[in-house]
Amino acid sequence: MRMLTGAKILTGFKEYLLMAFGMLLYSFGWIACILPSHCMGGGAGGLSLIVYYAIGGVLPVGAIVFIVNALLLLVAGFIVGWRFGFKTIYCIVMMSIFMSLLQKVMPGGVDIFHLENRLLSTILGGLLAGIGVAMCFQQGGSTGGTDIVAMIINKYRTISYGKIVMSSDFFIIASALLVSDLGIDGVIYGYVFMAVFSYTVDMIMAGNQQSSQIFIVTHDYKAMADAMLYQANRGATVIDAQGWYSKEQSKIVMVVCRKRDTSMILKIVKTVDPQAFISVGSVMGVYGKGFDALNKV
Repeated sequence: MRMLTGAKILTGFKEYLLMAFGMLLYSFGWIACILPSHCMGGGAGGLSLIVYYAIGGVLPVGAIVFIVNALLLLVAGFIVGWRFGFKTIYCIVMMSIFMSLLQKVMPGGVDIFHLENRLLSTILGGLLAGIGVAMCFQQGGSTGGTDIVAMIINKYRTISYGKIVMSSDFFIIASALLVSDLGIDGVIYGYVFMAVFSYTVDMIMAGNQQSSQIFIVTHDYKAMADAMLYQANRGATVIDAQGWYSKEQSKIVMVVCRKRDTSMILKIVKTVDPQAFISVGSVMGVYGKGFDALNKV
């Protein structure tokens, strides 16, 4: 059993603090910008808005977001198992709490920015929400929603994460046509919101590349490969290598992961071997289990 040091405790506290702040920004974008503009969005937040308008605002948006994510987690638990990270549950809870509190502070979604232009309000909401989600991704967290849907679908079919998210968001936003309070203009602004949101997340996560290929040169390659397998829940490949300057034989641990998981992988590498030599590169396409299916090329 590893002893908890002051540095590890401080690092963990910082991660959860940043995730909480990220969820605050995300919630602020929805409640202060999207809600008062009668716009739409994707994911669990968009689905919750539809329910919110459909029931006449009886429940706050935050409570509906929590219920939607809780149901998705419950279904996914029975289908793919109960291996959800605590950070995911933490982000969902914080998001629900912040949305409920902000809606009480700003009753009815008061537009504190006084943005009469719905387009500007939508863009600002997408920026704030995107920054908040990117902060959570960088700390290894997740906001649930379409992430959980992707997990369930990949249990039976190998479909890329991006395609599942895009398809889910498209239908969620389009379903706003069923709610009279939103209408066709709310749907159009919803797609604008998703475009700004997605682009913001991609930019913060170091570009629009979806995957990273990480080479780790370390003497303790067995411990490193085990850490990738059991701590990061990622596959690893050990490659024989030789340092040409020293002429010494060595091993390289290669890991391919989603761009949003790169920060988590690097933190694990640092705990196993602080002296490890690491190379991180963006890859255009990754095909195989957990990524894109080869037959789709």
